[in-house]
Amino acid sequence: MTTITRTEDLARFVEAAKSAPYVTIDTEFLRERTYWSKLCLIQLAIPPASTAKDNGGEAVLVDPLADGLSLEPLYDLFRHKQTVKVFHAARQDLEIFHHDAGLFPDPLFDTQVAAMVCGFGEQVGYETLVRKIVRANLDKSSRFTDWSRRPLSDAQKSYALADVTHLRAIYEFLFAELARSGRESWVKEEMAILEDPETYTTRPDEAWLKVRTRSNSPRFLAILRELARFREAYAQGKDVPRSRVFKDDAMIELASTKPETEAELNRSRLLPREARKGEIAQGILSAVKAGLGARDLPQPKREEPGKPGNPALSELLRVLLKAKADELGVASKLIASAADLDSLATGERDLPALKGWRAEMFGQDALRLVRGEIALSARDGAVCIVPAA
Repeated sequence: MTTITRTEDLARFVEAAKSAPYVTIDTEFLRERTYWSKLCLIQLAIPPASTAKDNGGEAVLVDPLADGLSLEPLYDLFRHKQTVKVFHAARQDLEIFHHDAGLFPDPLFDTQVAAMVCGFGEQVGYETLVRKIVRANLDKSSRFTDWSRRPLSDAQKSYALADVTHLRAIYEFLFAELARSGRESWVKEEMAILEDPETYTTRPDEAWLKVRTRSNSPRFLAILRELARFREAYAQGKDVPRSRVFKDDAMIELASTKPETEAELNRSRLLPREARKGEIAQGILSAVKAGLGARDLPQPKREEPGKPGNPALSELLRVLLKAKADELGVASKLIASAADLDSLATGERDLPALKGWRAEMFGQDALRLVRGEIALSARDGAVCIVPAA
């Protein structure tokens, strides 16, 4: 098990990887105590036939915590368009590289997305694909270990390498399946989303939109907006988790009680003790003041006039989605979310389900169903589409 700790050794492996058709990649990181993920280990593997002499082997570990190690050779590989960079469930890995280096691997292939397109179910896990495609079992005993501690144990190294060595066979199988079914363009559309910087951008001004609350009071929402803005900016700037600043339930309480002094702030039931003084306390009080004085009050999203929500129509769309997903052998959540279907039933048309390959496979028929041009029926134990009477 080769562990690379020097830049020149990483560059040597990268040169071999550049001659390979693909390289499989995974990372181990920590995020419990930080806002941004702390990269602790990188695993790389290339096909055995691509292994050049003295490049460190076909599968290696790269220690980004090693003194003096530069990841620039790896980033050079990311920019090398002749080698496909293969990940499983790539989003968190890509967020790390985008934040640290401002780039994405290109071209990119995500085996979790490909597996959903090939009928392996919703957000299928790596362990499941190893079992079903490679016919092997993984030892997951090192999954929740502290990857920042050195030295790494042999068990940790073996676990980490298995995440890229089996991935080679999984990639080759799914690549062949996509070619057979002609669905390569479907996966390519999904990769474009993963490679869009907007996918990983969280703006403090928009953070309040992710907080679930039952109140639709514009003033309450204005205070909530300012509190969420402060928390997001503080967490990003200090590199601490949002929950370490204060949690959503405390934020909702503060938006309701509207404290204007530290004495009032100290009456909170849910605010952590360390947030009742110093910089965080002052930030909370300033946010509440800004919310109380705001003139641009947020308005709760309302349904369009004449287009009330229709639960029965949403359910019909769910039946159509399930029938289409079963027919295509594609995970239904990849085609459309429950929120998409509810929005479609209320008249919304700017939806992912109505764009690209999703529109062709589901969206166009969904619109015809909403307009009453088609109906659903049962035939030979299956749901089918029939012209509306």
